[in-house]
Amino acid sequence: MSDHAAGALGDVEVSPTSPPATVWSSRFARRRAVDHVARLVVSTGGIVVVVAILAILLVTGSEAYPLFLPPRIASLPAVPAPAASRAMAVVADDYREVAAVVTGSGIEYVSLATGGRVAAPGVDLGGATVTAVSRLGREEGVLALSDGRAIPVTLGFDVERESGTRVVVPALRVSAPVVIDAAGRALTRIAYAALEDGSVTAATVGPRELAIVRATITPALIGSGERSEHRAAITLATRGSITSLAADRRGDSVLVGTDAGEVAWVNLRGSEPAVGAIVQASPASITSLGLLIGDWTFVVGDEKGGVASWQLLDTGDGRFGPVRIHEFEGHAAPVRLFTASLRNKGFWTGATDGSLRFHYGTTGATLAAVDAGEPDLRALELAPKSNGLLACSASGRLLSWEIHAPHPEVSWGALFGKVWYEGYPGPAHVWQSTGGTDDFEAKLGLTPLIYGTLKGTFYALVFAIPIALLSALYASQFMHPTLKAVVKPTVEVMAALPTVVLGFIAGLWLAPTVEPIVPGIFLMPPTVAMLILLALAAYRALPIGFRLRIRAGTEIFVLIPIVVLGGWLAIELGRGVETWLLGGDYRTWLASTLGLTYDQRNSLVVGLAMGFAVIPIIFTIAEDSLANVPPHLTAGSLALGATRWQTAVRVILPSASPGIFSAVMIGFGRAVGETMIVLMATGNTPVMDPSIFNGFRALSANIAVELPEAPEGGTLFRVLFLAALILFVMTFAVNTVAELVRLRLRERYRSL
Repeated sequence: MSDHAAGALGDVEVSPTSPPATVWSSRFARRRAVDHVARLVVSTGGIVVVVAILAILLVTGSEAYPLFLPPRIASLPAVPAPAASRAMAVVADDYREVAAVVTGSGIEYVSLATGGRVAAPGVDLGGATVTAVSRLGREEGVLALSDGRAIPVTLGFDVERESGTRVVVPALRVSAPVVIDAAGRALTRIAYAALEDGSVTAATVGPRELAIVRATITPALIGSGERSEHRAAITLATRGSITSLAADRRGDSVLVGTDAGEVAWVNLRGSEPAVGAIVQASPASITSLGLLIGDWTFVVGDEKGGVASWQLLDTGDGRFGPVRIHEFEGHAAPVRLFTASLRNKGFWTGATDGSLRFHYGTTGATLAAVDAGEPDLRALELAPKSNGLLACSASGRLLSWEIHAPHPEVSWGALFGKVWYEGYPGPAHVWQSTGGTDDFEAKLGLTPLIYGTLKGTFYALVFAIPIALLSALYASQFMHPTLKAVVKPTVEVMAALPTVVLGFIAGLWLAPTVEPIVPGIFLMPPTVAMLILLALAAYRALPIGFRLRIRAGTEIFVLIPIVVLGGWLAIELGRGVETWLLGGDYRTWLASTLGLTYDQRNSLVVGLAMGFAVIPIIFTIAEDSLANVPPHLTAGSLALGATRWQTAVRVILPSASPGIFSAVMIGFGRAVGETMIVLMATGNTPVMDPSIFNGFRALSANIAVELPEAPEGGTLFRVLFLAALILFVMTFAVNTVAELVRLRLRERYRSL
């Protein structure tokens, strides 16, 4: 053999029958090539996994990030409009091309591009002048006149097409005047609500005098129906004179502000109007009063620049009235102007120094501040789509701003803190993303969903961990190898069961099956344990010859009938306990004694179903860790006189603790991300109640339920992506901590 061939073979001993050197060289080359390809494939796969995880993180983060961007407000060029200097109110169309300006002499339509007048029918005032204007917008409002009348008007706009160009055409609708004050006194303040069967009009006819007219239209088989009016006069027992009025669109309430800082609530629900409550809303004169969409929250602005929101709620003493909710960032001058969004709880306030503030009623946050550059603004109005702001200045100019605030209802406090929503007695964690009306207040608190995720995981692991770990310990240390070869693959196959099937079974079969035997389920662990101990005592009392007939590692065949018997006995005992100790119905006893309600689909059902899904994973990993403990440790312990149980508990378990901990953490991650079982086996109610008898809503289930119906790019859509990001971070954090603990445990027990 040549020196070159010997060098190629290296240390390989060459016998007379060995293959030629060229054969060895080609084999080594193929092996090196295969090793290189395998290393490349494994490395590429790892890189792809890391890139995929980062891509998931990037996508979810990029969708959630716009939620926390501040509003963008851009000033648009102002246009001269003589009517603006006399404006009492202003309303713009959806495209912000034409504005209706209400002045003392009537209504003028102005082009927002040029400031010129737009031809449109006027309002016949009958020789009077406009003295006050109610809340205007898409719905009907009224003009208060100096002769005691009120004219209902609707400032609408039609959109036409001329040669392919959009043209906005004013569409003013004027109804017959309503006499508010028969004496003909000027109406200095007015509020109006258009109802399905009529209307409610409230106006001031004196410093503390309020005139209220309720018009009712009785439907007729033919024609427009019969109109009737009910009139009432109220003299308020306030310290100050009336400065502002507001009426809700339901026609149930009128709110009155005074120059002494009081707000009086006038209840219109009865046969006669009555003052329901008078509260001190501000230390200064109330100069602005307006209602937010939904008409349960009203905003008070005062002479000192303060801005606060109030709600009509139960005051806690059995009475109904205004309750203070939020204090907003105020102004340095008196607040004169107010305008509310027609789409959400956003609103703007304006002061006499030209400062404007953008607030959000649900969160209590002031989102933006704008300086109009001119003091003494005459009127302020949000565009119908809440994407623009229009103001009339005393100098005769129309000022406008472009607004981009797609997610004003979102803040860290609104997502994770308690928020005082409309109709609630106090701040609360709530998730309720949709409602049945356009004025619904979205409640996007993620805390109940995180709580529900952890609650479901906790109950699932309480059921799964003891069964899985004890089963793994028995299978690895005590079970006969022949039996183990059948049991372990069977348990592993359980992990392949589709979770939608488990959820279907849990929701439709397990939940109604569990409901009548709940007391027996809680009695089952001690009952089964007691029977096993009795069986052990009986086994030890048997003759040694009989005991030797039972093959070591097959005791499970003796225990299975005992466990089944214990389960049956526990259920029967539970029925007895329910009859004799719980008044015959444990559900009634829970409600009357402990204040707990029983929902058929609850955490108990989820714990059983999701625990069943988690057991195979924990069992498999834990059993592998226990079985892979070096045999010399077991042999050494047994040789020193330890029993098999002592060896398993004091030697095998500590040595396998890193793997066991990993098994539990992987089971935790599996339970946290579970969707279908949680979705189908719970009531899916986002409540924060630790009771095992109540349901919950988890992050994963909420995403599955809500995402198909969420408009792309909307607030709900992005909040759901934020929920997915939180779920990802939770799982990543748990796995990271688990790996660190596992490495620490492995380092600790490496010397064994």
